[in-house]
Amino acid sequence: MKELEWFIEAAEAGERIDKYLSGKQEDWSRTTIQAWIKEGLVLVNEATIKRNYVLQAGDKIAVYPKEPEEPEITAENIPLDIRYEDSDIVVVNKPRGMVVHPAPGHYSGTLVNALMYHCRDLSGINGELRPGIVHRIDKDTTGLLVAAKHDNAHENLSVQLQDKKIERLYRTIVHGTIPHERGTIEAPIGRDPKDRQKMAVTEKNAKDAVTHFTVLEQWKDYTFVECRLETGRTHQIRVHMAYIGHPVAGDPKYGRTKTLSIAGQALHAARLGFAHPVKNEYMEFETSLPEDMSKIIEDLRKRS
Repeated sequence: MKELEWFIEAAEAGERIDKYLSGKQEDWSRTTIQAWIKEGLVLVNEATIKRNYVLQAGDKIAVYPKEPEEPEITAENIPLDIRYEDSDIVVVNKPRGMVVHPAPGHYSGTLVNALMYHCRDLSGINGELRPGIVHRIDKDTTGLLVAAKHDNAHENLSVQLQDKKIERLYRTIVHGTIPHERGTIEAPIGRDPKDRQKMAVTEKNAKDAVTHFTVLEQWKDYTFVECRLETGRTHQIRVHMAYIGHPVAGDPKYGRTKTLSIAGQALHAARLGFAHPVKNEYMEFETSLPEDMSKIIEDLRKRS
């Protein structure tokens, strides 16, 4: 079991240990931390503590994270909209409502379950829960993503992603009318300090995030926007558009209560471009808007 350590500075004293530790890892909740404390997996100054322990300056925290038991992920015969496939990669147009990879509460019906049935061979770099997955899009975001069939392809695509060489273009409907034809949002994104289930523009434990946008069409209360990702942070477009006062329509997490009638955020991964990981030839794929977004745009045009 891997040990993780932290030393408490004076500015951090006075905070409950469960709250402090829950901010150190995305998948650590206060409930999880309290359970580990009860099992003796969290030590302060090499001694066990109570769940309501308040940190003191100079404290040494040692955590021995308990690995969750993960169920076996099985292949499932789920139809896929495959836009390209060869012996190295597969490009899929993901529908709204499909989770990309298994996670607590979603161990079946995911894109990974479907890919395991269809491909039989996927890279193992991201482990059993995320075989082949190079990048992801949210459950209720539609559109294109690429999966790798072997580790060499996965490593190559990951480097392209890290080096910002993969073209990822999204189309979205946002609230309000944007007063600029185009712009760039450059604001760091990290875990929301007030709500661990959300991301936010913040300076604390954040990573640089850059989104370029272009206005495609405007109506009275909404704008159709094209966004190009320079970085790929969790919920980046949703967080950035909300940050500038134009949240994505239908977004249950970052959007407004009064919004368009759509089952999830009106956000679509419309274009994906990259160099083939083996042939090194540039490839680009584009997919049209899903039916629900197209219908909404038609209605907005009729109203204006």
